Amino acid sequence: MRILLSNDDGYFAPGLAALAQVLAAVAEVTVVAPERDRSGASNSLTLDRPLTLRRAANGFYFVNGTPSDCVHLAVTGLFETLPDMVISGINLGANMGDDTIYSGTVAAATEGYLLGIPSMAVSLVSHDASDFSAAARVALAMVDRFVRQPFREPVLLNVNVPDVPFEALGPAQVTRLGRRHKAEPVVRSTTPRNETVYWVGAAGGAADAGEGTDFHAVAHNLVSVTPLQIDLTHTAQIGVVADWLIR
Repeated sequence: MRILLSNDDGYFAPGLAALAQVLAAVAEVTVVAPERDRSGASNSLTLDRPLTLRRAANGFYFVNGTPSDCVHLAVTGLFETLPDMVISGINLGANMGDDTIYSGTVAAATEGYLLGIPSMAVSLVSHDASDFSAAARVALAMVDRFVRQPFREPVLLNVNVPDVPFEALGPAQVTRLGRRHKAEPVVRSTTPRNETVYWVGAAGGAADAGEGTDFHAVAHNLVSVTPLQIDLTHTAQIGVVADWLIR
């Protein structure tokens, strides 16, 4: 089995190293990740300059671009045949609910999915964790399940793992995306040169965290697995807009 790994925290991130180490026991693993932290890059591609591909001392490739760039470059320019899976992570921090719109972690997996490859984003629900072993074991179990029971078509899975020991995790639960409250206001500050600058405010808390959501699963120490789709069409409004256009 051949797996392409990427992330949005950069090729030096400990979560990526932990994932690569665990999966190397069951697959041929190639890592292509951004040269620096590109959190929040979403699905952007770099079209205004060329990209470079370099190899670090640990064998990981790194690209001066976004997570989507990394997967696109690897699949269409590095590999002679498609990998069997694309896995992005392990991200330091949750990617639940509205986070998925902005997430570079999810974007890297999405790029694999758009290229016809079963893909998975894996995130550890913590902002300061140093132990990624439980999340890595969850990813390994998901890969093992994929090998034993492959899907008939490419899938895009968003996996969030609570920050608890592996033995304390409940079973994986299929979930839907919850919703967050709107983000907090931007934070204004002044530079030493007396320039006003703004920091994007923190994400809002959970607004829709009821049973069946990713927020609810993680809060109960369950691994959240959400199948995602790319079609942004609001099908319920097609008739509404059609009527609006002819009036």
